[in-house]
Amino acid sequence: MSFLLRLTPIAMLTFVVSSMLAMGLSLTVSQIVMPLKSVRLVAVSLIANFVLMPFAALGIAKLLGLDEPLAIGLLLLGAAAGAPFLPKLTQVAEGDLAFAVGLMVLLMVITVAYLPVVLPLFLPGVTVDAMKIAQSLFLLMLLPLAVALVVRANFPDFSARAKPPLAKTSSLALIALVALLIITNFRSVLSVFGTRGILAGLIFIFAGYFIGWLLGGPRSGTRAVLGLGTSQRNIAAALVVGSQSFTDAKVVVMVVVVAIVGLLILFPIAGKLSRKALHESPGATGAGGAARPAGSQASA
Repeated sequence: MSFLLRLTPIAMLTFVVSSMLAMGLSLTVSQIVMPLKSVRLVAVSLIANFVLMPFAALGIAKLLGLDEPLAIGLLLLGAAAGAPFLPKLTQVAEGDLAFAVGLMVLLMVITVAYLPVVLPLFLPGVTVDAMKIAQSLFLLMLLPLAVALVVRANFPDFSARAKPPLAKTSSLALIALVALLIITNFRSVLSVFGTRGILAGLIFIFAGYFIGWLLGGPRSGTRAVLGLGTSQRNIAAALVVGSQSFTDAKVVVMVVVVAIVGLLILFPIAGKLSRKALHESPGATGAGGAARPAGSQASA
């Protein structure tokens, strides 16, 4: 088991870095920025992720009477947005990939500034190391994405050759990561049974999806991305805060349990969206009316 525990962060690192590199080699800066020029879309994305989801976490915890450590873990997830899994979920769903990457970057950057300000308001006495969160997100996600975008802009032929193996590496690492998370945290998952923690996680994930879907606008591609992006939270940021700011291990356990449940639910949902996307017109447009990259259509 100790060997598997050591493999888990390696699988996470491999997945995140290879995903960011593959995304960067697939897109241009203008494609990523274009959907974010929609003021309405950006506004509803921020409201969904930084207003509605924290209050949804609080409401669900109160409704189900969760123990305090589990409620704190759910709140951490509610306040931490910008999931590294969003681009992969969007690829599976045949959604608007450019919007997904742009949204992920926007939410990650805001999360770094948001957590230190908001969490002490909800949890008096809690301090959050924003620099620790920022360092982790920058090195693992933003830096590889930026490097790949530069390579894509200057060496398009190399980018076209490098993207397929990176995409395959990302998919294999994701499969390994999900398996390792389930195996290494099996006892932790069992410990949450009887506490209504898993039920809270299920309600939280579906609430996030429907909040994002309802606010995502008339285009199926943006609805799918915002639904997936609102329900899948920033696990890395939540784990950093949970492990550093709380002594009760159940806080981190709750974050891990909801993360596992989320992955097991959202990837099948993304697959269903992909099947519906087959009925979409190849010429459908993404946010702001720009033509989507190939394979980026989705239906909610």
